Amino acid sequence: MSRLASIKLSTLDLAPIRDDGDAAQALHNSLALARHAESLGFERFWVAEHHNMDGIASSATSVLLGYLAAGTSRIRLGAGGVMLPNHAPLVIAEQFGTLATLYPGRIELGLGRAPGADQYTAHALRRSRDGSADDFPNDVEELQAYLGPRQEGQRVIAMPGAGTNVPIWLLGSSLFSARLAGIKGLPYAFASHFAPRYLHEAIRIYRNHFRPSEVLDKPYVMLGVPLLAADSDEQAQHLATSAYQRILALIRGQSLVQRKPVASMDGLWLPHERQAVGEFLGLAAIGGPQTVRQRLEQLLEQTEADELIFTCDLYDFADRLHAFDILAELQRG
Repeated sequence: MSRLASIKLSTLDLAPIRDDGDAAQALHNSLALARHAESLGFERFWVAEHHNMDGIASSATSVLLGYLAAGTSRIRLGAGGVMLPNHAPLVIAEQFGTLATLYPGRIELGLGRAPGADQYTAHALRRSRDGSADDFPNDVEELQAYLGPRQEGQRVIAMPGAGTNVPIWLLGSSLFSARLAGIKGLPYAFASHFAPRYLHEAIRIYRNHFRPSEVLDKPYVMLGVPLLAADSDEQAQHLATSAYQRILALIRGQSLVQRKPVASMDGLWLPHERQAVGEFLGLAAIGGPQTVRQRLEQLLEQTEADELIFTCDLYDFADRLHAFDILAELQRG
């Protein structure tokens, strides 16, 4: 039995906005993709918090999750993630407590330590709040308390929220959250879909520091993987140029709207930019079915991950749906 056949598959969506589209189209596509992932039997569908980015429509994460939950029936839905330094833990507890109350057993909460924004955006989000990544461990603990059973004498409660015990994941692209997730006995998701550099070290630290908890008796690792799959290697390489252009724009501080595939990236990037884009996509599964299968089986053999969560930054929505069809077919064997 292949490793791919024995693990769970999930989707991470950023509600991408095309150069000829708008946010409404992106949000409707997000629901259509969630329904598609549900029909394929995927485990979860997460959306990510990003701000001040004209090509991403998932900034109001909890609001979008309510829309997705209303339009689906079984798939687990969550944040991948909420950037906790941007928010008071009580507010997040109330938001996700409300979602969990309306859609019991389907809502989960991935937490990130980085602000995920530049200093101007961070100031606009927080105003006078002194949010800091250094506060992350205490903020996680405070949030867990709000979502847990109400304690006698507790002066501040989350309502809805108290007693919902919304499942919490810790997310990371470096090593800090790996250690914290292990110590707290929480599931850990590594952001290898854009920052694969510390992948193996983060997994090792998480597993070495893991302590069984009320929610988890052994380590559970989920890895982010960019999926750029098509019917052939040649077609996939062509479609992948949309993702290359978007990452190049991110590096340059330009507009992040999705752009059409191009015949060649020659002349669009400089050598050092090509290298940077390649490092960003270091864990990407790019190619036809067999190439993607080999890539994922190799990744699973190297990491022994419990679950893979896939981004898919293809320009045409039909191509995105088809990429997940290919993935599901690969898992079925």
